[in-house]
Amino acid sequence: MSIFNVSFPLFMYFVGLVVFCFKCKHLLLMLLSLEFIVLSLYFGVYICLSMYMYEYYFSMIFLTMSVCEGALGLSILVAMIRSYGNDYFQSFSLLW
Repeated sequence: MSIFNVSFPLFMYFVGLVVFCFKCKHLLLMLLSLEFIVLSLYFGVYICLSMYMYEYYFSMIFLTMSVCEGALGLSILVAMIRSYGNDYFQSFSLLW
Protein backbone atom coordinates (compact mmCIF):
# COMPACT_ATOMS: atom_id res chain seq x y z
CA MET A 1 0.00 0.00 0.00
CA SER A 2 1.54 3.29 -1.02
CA ILE A 3 1.91 6.32 1.22
CA PHE A 4 -0.47 8.20 -1.09
CA ASN A 5 -3.41 6.01 -0.11
CA VAL A 6 -2.80 6.66 3.58
CA SER A 7 -1.99 10.37 3.44
CA PHE A 8 -4.68 11.48 0.97
CA PRO A 9 -7.65 11.11 3.39
CA LEU A 10 -5.62 12.94 6.04
CA PHE A 11 -4.96 15.78 3.60
CA MET A 12 -8.67 15.87 2.69
CA TYR A 13 -9.58 16.04 6.38
CA PHE A 14 -7.29 19.01 7.06
CA VAL A 15 -8.47 20.87 3.95
CA GLY A 16 -12.06 20.45 5.13
CA LEU A 17 -11.08 21.62 8.61
CA VAL A 18 -9.37 24.75 7.24
CA VAL A 19 -12.41 25.60 5.10
CA PHE A 20 -14.67 25.04 8.12
CA CYS A 21 -12.59 27.42 10.22
CA PHE A 22 -12.24 30.18 7.63
CA LYS A 23 -15.68 30.14 5.98
CA CYS A 24 -17.81 30.54 9.09
CA LYS A 25 -19.98 33.34 7.67
CA HIS A 26 -22.59 31.18 5.92
CA LEU A 27 -24.24 28.09 7.36
CA LEU A 28 -24.36 26.40 3.95
CA LEU A 29 -20.58 26.61 3.49
CA MET A 30 -20.05 25.22 6.96
CA LEU A 31 -22.39 22.31 6.26
CA LEU A 32 -20.63 21.55 2.98
CA SER A 33 -17.23 21.53 4.67
CA LEU A 34 -18.58 19.24 7.40
CA GLU A 35 -19.83 16.84 4.74
CA PHE A 36 -16.40 16.97 3.07
CA ILE A 37 -14.80 16.08 6.42
CA VAL A 38 -17.21 13.15 6.83
CA LEU A 39 -16.41 12.01 3.29
CA SER A 40 -12.68 12.10 4.01
CA LEU A 41 -13.21 10.12 7.22
CA TYR A 42 -15.23 7.53 5.31
CA PHE A 43 -12.50 7.28 2.69
CA GLY A 44 -9.90 6.76 5.42
CA VAL A 45 -11.98 4.09 7.14
CA TYR A 46 -12.53 2.32 3.82
CA ILE A 47 -8.79 2.29 3.09
CA CYS A 48 -7.98 0.99 6.57
CA LEU A 49 -10.59 -1.75 6.31
CA SER A 50 -9.38 -2.78 2.87
CA MET A 51 -5.74 -2.88 4.01
CA TYR A 52 -6.50 -5.43 6.73
CA MET A 53 -9.10 -7.40 4.72
CA TYR A 54 -11.92 -6.70 7.18
CA GLU A 55 -15.64 -6.65 6.48
CA TYR A 56 -17.29 -3.41 5.39
CA TYR A 57 -20.30 -3.47 7.73
CA PHE A 58 -18.92 -0.61 9.81
CA SER A 59 -18.61 1.55 6.72
CA MET A 60 -22.30 1.02 5.95
CA ILE A 61 -23.24 2.08 9.49
CA PHE A 62 -20.96 5.11 9.15
CA LEU A 63 -22.61 6.07 5.86
CA THR A 64 -26.05 5.73 7.44
CA MET A 65 -25.11 8.03 10.31
CA SER A 66 -23.52 10.56 7.97
CA VAL A 67 -26.67 10.68 5.82
CA CYS A 68 -28.74 11.32 8.96
CA GLU A 69 -26.34 14.09 9.94
CA GLY A 70 -26.63 15.67 6.50
CA ALA A 71 -30.42 15.57 6.58
CA LEU A 72 -30.46 17.16 10.02
CA GLY A 73 -28.12 19.93 8.86
CA LEU A 74 -30.26 20.65 5.81
CA SER A 75 -33.41 20.82 7.92
CA ILE A 76 -31.73 23.32 10.25
CA LEU A 77 -30.64 25.34 7.20
CA VAL A 78 -34.17 25.39 5.77
CA ALA A 79 -35.66 26.38 9.13
CA MET A 80 -33.10 29.18 9.51
CA ILE A 81 -33.73 30.53 6.01
CA ARG A 82 -37.50 30.46 6.53
CA SER A 83 -37.34 32.27 9.86
CA TYR A 84 -34.49 34.75 9.21
CA GLY A 85 -34.43 35.08 5.42
CA ASN A 86 -30.74 34.21 4.98
CA ASP A 87 -28.04 31.91 6.31
CA TYR A 88 -25.71 34.52 7.80
CA PHE A 89 -24.64 33.92 11.36
CA GLN A 90 -24.67 37.67 12.05
CA SER A 91 -28.46 37.80 11.73
CA PHE A 92 -28.88 34.71 13.94
CA SER A 93 -29.01 35.49 17.65
CA LEU A 94 -29.64 33.09 20.51
CA LEU A 95 -30.76 35.87 22.84
CA TRP A 96 -34.13 36.49 21.13
